[in-house]
Amino acid sequence: MPQIPARTRISAGLILLLSALTAIGPLTFDTYLAAFPQIAQDLSASRATVQLTLTASLAGLALGQVLIGSLSDTFGRRRPLLGGLSLYVLVSAALIFVDSIALFTALRFVQGFSAAAGMVLSMAILRDSYEGLAVSKAMARLMLVVGVAPVLAPTLGAQLLRFGSWRMIFGFLTVAGVLLLALAARRLQETLPVERRRTGGTVAALRTYRDLLLDRGFLGLALLSAFYMGALFTYVSGSTFVFQDGFGLDPQQFGYVFASGAVAITIASQVYGALVDRFRPEQILTVAVIAGLVLSATLVAVAASGAGLVPVLVLLVLTLSTAGLVMPSAPAIALDQNPHRAGSAAALLGALQFGMGAAIAPVTGLVGGSPATAMALVMALLILVSALLLLAVSRGWRRTRRATAALSVPGAVAPEPVGSGTEASVVTAPEAQPVR
Repeated sequence: MPQIPARTRISAGLILLLSALTAIGPLTFDTYLAAFPQIAQDLSASRATVQLTLTASLAGLALGQVLIGSLSDTFGRRRPLLGGLSLYVLVSAALIFVDSIALFTALRFVQGFSAAAGMVLSMAILRDSYEGLAVSKAMARLMLVVGVAPVLAPTLGAQLLRFGSWRMIFGFLTVAGVLLLALAARRLQETLPVERRRTGGTVAALRTYRDLLLDRGFLGLALLSAFYMGALFTYVSGSTFVFQDGFGLDPQQFGYVFASGAVAITIASQVYGALVDRFRPEQILTVAVIAGLVLSATLVAVAASGAGLVPVLVLLVLTLSTAGLVMPSAPAIALDQNPHRAGSAAALLGALQFGMGAAIAPVTGLVGGSPATAMALVMALLILVSALLLLAVSRGWRRTRRATAALSVPGAVAPEPVGSGTEASVVTAPEAQPVR
């Protein structure tokens, strides 16, 4: 299978396919949320037991991201992707016919594991296929799906329930998996040449993950995006209580309000795609995190004051819009710094993001006060942690820029080690050539 050389022009067809592969994860996790009562009744299970099926799928996703991403650095992107999608189709079809909550939970774990193939390998394929500014622009379009899909998926599931039982949702996921498998098999070429693949088997894979986790620059960016994703999951999991219980909206009104968050993220992601033509991703990330911190702190104050729906909603939408700038920029920077291990890097990014989302989702209910204040407080604290991580990571960026600037002087030696990881290297400028 021929390989695709890295390029700078963005292919709309490739981005659409990679976006669809990315969306399969959020669709897998969130589309069935509205069916929890039906599933509990049909399978004679408690609400808490049904909620554990979501945790199982997120755990499967986290494990799948790590294993499949690592395998792709050794065997290429195409074979792990097609294998993962094939498993996804089989498991989704099996879920239609289950009659026990234990089997349902086990299959949900496997479904989450297989869904990881589309999510992690879409980012790795993107990094293989583009270079330079095109990486950031393409990532903006991909992260648009990551941000919007979890918000819209519950609405899609609710609409499917109008025409059938919860089993129809898994029928829909089966059909979606078949279509993605067919498109990927027909349209996607191998993007990782043999000469760029990692050798050494399991030991080399574990060493790669160890090196990434010890790389302060990568880990800082990965955790930054994970905590920001946690803020987004806080909104997804807590908004029902805020707007229906707190502000008394009916389900239809809540749907419109809930969708406003998706619109905000969508617009911001498209703005990011335009901004990277003029500003570095590091600059955009810095401004977005600072803005998110200020807006979320203001949201806490306004919600705690007992303000009405409109001011809370406006500040919430503005805060969510900053996620549309953060979610593409942080992964783009992290992947651009690790082209030789993009699969493993994308795997860790995804595992940390959705692992954080799974851990944070129930926290809002444990915080006292009104639902709006509790949600705003958790979001603000998570964004504060992201801001502190940004402060730490930005020091490495400044050192790198100073070292790069030093190389512009003929015969100069970089004043400081370059690199954010545990093994920094001293970079020296080439010797000046005599003037002829």
